[in-house]
Amino acid sequence: MTVYTNYGKSRCDLTTVRSRIAAGAFSDIVDVSDAMDFIHISHDQIDEYCRLSSEIRDYGHGDVITFSPKVFIPLTRLCRDFCGYCTFRQNPSEAEDLYLSPAQVLEVATKAETLGCTEALFTLGERPELRYSEAKNWLKSRGYRTTIEYLVDMCKLVSSDTSLIPHVNPGTMSYREMSQLRPYSGSMGIMLESLSEDLHSPGGPHEFAPSKRPSVRIKTTKIAGELNIPFTSGILIGIGESRLDRVQALFAILDIQKNYGNIQEVIIQNFRSKENIPMRHVPDAESLELRWTIATARIILGSHANIQVPPNLNADDYETYISAGINDWGGVSPLTIDYVNPESPWPKLAELNNRTSGMGFNLVPRLPIYPEYFINTDRYTTPEIKRKLLQLSDYQGYVKGGVRGYVEPK
Repeated sequence: MTVYTNYGKSRCDLTTVRSRIAAGAFSDIVDVSDAMDFIHISHDQIDEYCRLSSEIRDYGHGDVITFSPKVFIPLTRLCRDFCGYCTFRQNPSEAEDLYLSPAQVLEVATKAETLGCTEALFTLGERPELRYSEAKNWLKSRGYRTTIEYLVDMCKLVSSDTSLIPHVNPGTMSYREMSQLRPYSGSMGIMLESLSEDLHSPGGPHEFAPSKRPSVRIKTTKIAGELNIPFTSGILIGIGESRLDRVQALFAILDIQKNYGNIQEVIIQNFRSKENIPMRHVPDAESLELRWTIATARIILGSHANIQVPPNLNADDYETYISAGINDWGGVSPLTIDYVNPESPWPKLAELNNRTSGMGFNLVPRLPIYPEYFINTDRYTTPEIKRKLLQLSDYQGYVKGGVRGYVEPK
């Protein structure tokens, strides 16, 4: 893992970036030394900064903003970690179900299929069997040693019995585990979140979260690269990290992408304070900081990167982040809540469409695998997943029927 410390005065400023764009540079626009200057971008410079990042985005993505019609399947909310900002995790005594049963998984996936969803998002706690005997016994009684073994079978069930394509976020994973999941899940992900070791210090949000160590998250991401798995990464802002920490994390993601080419999207997620969390007194991440981080991500990662901001976490002004350089809204569900952020409902499709078009962009539904990772290539998919992708997609690799094919319940 590379940690960048050269953050003195650099030779790069916004004028230099604009001149590089004018010369046709839409990737590798800045190096680490250049980007350190952006840490000092002020309030009165942010609009120009965002215009530059939007120009880079437009070169790679034109006027298209995508989203994934999905269903959220919280396979288990038990977790070995305790994060200062999390409301998703539950103890066994709090959980209505330790794990969703196969019948429950299939029921929600089948209903989502009728509503036009194409992604089954499996989100679950990190290896709860390592902390809770209840989880270990539940799994053992059904013939499983680990939660990920059970996840493999649930992905296989959804993949075989519905048209949905699973995307999984089970936390850190080994080479063997990811190899077992790959035939039945089209894509996987784990947020890098931050490279800051300060977040693991006493009182920090990751003090009791061993799986949030940057080294293990980077290792999982690299294994996905070795296995050619379309992968989601991202950073979380407003949890005690600095702008320097964010720059370092973005370059760490870029390094992996240059080596493996499999990071299909990068999420820029802003912290939202919630009741009943240790960080409930910490203020929400500021809009200015979210704009700065999006623009920085676009300039560092380049024109073809898929950069995402969750609209439900920014209900009042999410369309303004288009002007900062994003090209994707992530998963939006017509059926299930965001179990990670239950206080933040998904926007209705008509609203999402209107607010996107109001910024001069076209809203387009995509599959859990972006077009460039399956159109004209077999590198990132198994034959069965590729067959489903082609059945669901148009000639550009987006969901057939466009927005009209995404049905919302009355």
